[in-house]
Amino acid sequence: MKSKLEEIGPPVGSSFSVLVNPKMSELFFWHFHPEYELVFFIGADSNRHVGTHLSKFKHSDLVLIGSNIPHLNFDYGVKSDYEKIVIHLRPDFLNSASEFTPEFKNIEALLELSKYGVAFGETTKSNIKDAIFNLPKLSKFDQFLELLRILNDLMDANDKELLHDQPVKNQYTHKDRQRIRIIYEYIDNNYNKKIEINDIAEIVNLSNPAFCRYFKKMTLLTFVQFVNHYRIDKAKKLLINGNNVTAVCYDCGFESLSYFNRVFKRITGHNPQLFKKKHML
Repeated sequence: MKSKLEEIGPPVGSSFSVLVNPKMSELFFWHFHPEYELVFFIGADSNRHVGTHLSKFKHSDLVLIGSNIPHLNFDYGVKSDYEKIVIHLRPDFLNSASEFTPEFKNIEALLELSKYGVAFGETTKSNIKDAIFNLPKLSKFDQFLELLRILNDLMDANDKELLHDQPVKNQYTHKDRQRIRIIYEYIDNNYNKKIEINDIAEIVNLSNPAFCRYFKKMTLLTFVQFVNHYRIDKAKKLLINGNNVTAVCYDCGFESLSYFNRVFKRITGHNPQLFKKKHML
């Protein structure tokens, strides 16, 4: 999966999407998107990093994240088995429908609270778990009706907690998003060859030092770290499809097999050959 600071976009003709077990534990995915995000993670201890809020949770977490609030994938670094369901609501979801349909006022109020980031306690997680994890089994229309009920129940929950004292303002301007898109497109087009920082820095009109500071601020990774994560993600897909380790190394832009093996193990916890045997389709 490609890391990006961009719009996710529900399916055409839908105001929401439901993703079941999107596995991203080996990818540092610090990102934001216009969609509201409701995520239910269960089965392991991990970190909750939403906006400037950072905390640990035990076994499970249920969080509603507002539009364009930067956050880290909840499963980052998790090595054990877990379940995760992620629901994205378009930024115009219900679109002030409560003005004409008062029954939606609760949901509109919840989406307003999402600007702070909202976490829910054990009682709500227990009450709502079956309904959320049953959503993929329903037709799209029934999903929509059930989702309305879930959101309404979340607003009525007595154990919700705001993660920030004030609404989170996205520090990424339109100019930032355009610049990051250019950088990511460059990486996507050139990850299989040597990438010089001065080349990409020149494209986005920054000096080398300014580019390195900017990229670290935007992604929390150095440029080299990010490119390595990106290349390893590509390498995993090639290995799973049965490609030769040495060929994958050079096809993904690494200049030596020893460095590829070292980076691969640091990021995934396995050497490439063992990863291939364990996951090959």
